[in-house]
Amino acid sequence: MGVDSGLPDFRGPEGFWRAYPPYRRLGLRFEELADPEHFDDDPELAWGFYGHRLALYRATVPHPGFGVLRGWADRLPARVFTSNVDGAFQAAGFAAPDVTECHGAIGALQCSRPCHEGTWPADDVVVTLDEETMRAVPPLPVCPRCGAVARPNILMFGDASWVPGVHGERMGEHRAWLRAQDGARVGVVELGAGTAVPTVRRHAELASASSGRLVRINIREPEVRHGHGVGLAAGAQATLEALDGLLADAW
Repeated sequence: MGVDSGLPDFRGPEGFWRAYPPYRRLGLRFEELADPEHFDDDPELAWGFYGHRLALYRATVPHPGFGVLRGWADRLPARVFTSNVDGAFQAAGFAAPDVTECHGAIGALQCSRPCHEGTWPADDVVVTLDEETMRAVPPLPVCPRCGAVARPNILMFGDASWVPGVHGERMGEHRAWLRAQDGARVGVVELGAGTAVPTVRRHAELASASSGRLVRINIREPEVRHGHGVGLAAGAQATLEALDGLLADAW
């Protein structure tokens, strides 16, 4: 979904390094940068990476495929389950309580220690970046309670200090909503969920297990290996718009 809005594709080191050439020179992969330890060991490096992403996501306009999904959600009971942290579904008009962000969101901050279980909006955060080195220029965001460096409220690799906060609450609400549905009638549209971190992919298969109504839209990995469903090797926006055209008469 994000790539069709113009965001870089981070899959594989080559894709990541094409988007961020300075990290190629440093030999750093996405998985190595998305590590919470950097906020203790090298906060300028950590905030260089996440500060750039925060500015990029703020400037990104959700593509028309999001509008297709909003139209479907206006007609049928629906919820969003996403590992994207960019807040694009809310920007596209989905109500926040209907969006479960299983890996958190970059639009909120938490203490890096953490000294408490709270989070707060990153609305006023502007990170100055040295684009040659991809390092942030102090001052950096800090926890208002203890003064330690703050970090995005995102679940990172090997992350023992993530504060689930509202995301944990939404996860519980999402599971309760699924239990309340007639499983035989639940349909799942999965968009771009890969196998490297298969959180969304597994959830989609479980949620559609009773019905077999899974549509997997994925350019690289469209295969449906567990249960029943349809795999489409195509991009998100174009496929959503094509499906919406086919559904026009059904509405």
